[in-house]
Amino acid sequence: MSINNNNPFKGVGSNLTGAVRDIAPVTPNDSAGTAPFDADRVAIGLYITTGGAVKFTTVTGEDRTVTVPDNFYLVCSVSRVFATGTTATGIHALVA
Repeated sequence: MSINNNNPFKGVGSNLTGAVRDIAPVTPNDSAGTAPFDADRVAIGLYITTGGAVKFTTVTGEDRTVTVPDNFYLVCSVSRVFATGTTATGIHALVA
């Protein structure tokens, strides 16, 4: 996924700390631009039902891996969740 450096949150919402308008299931995928993410849609965070490792790309283009417990809110704007390196399941994108 390419990141729009001029406005990485284009089409996401004006308040990235405000209310979540939608929650979308995430199927981890190593390819860029897979649902629910695309060039104009990023998550303001993730909700993970079953803990484990989560490998993701931030909206600034950095790849990160974190280990989270069950029923965890990951508060970081995310543009991709990788299949490789992710062991957590039940991942949902929080969309503004």
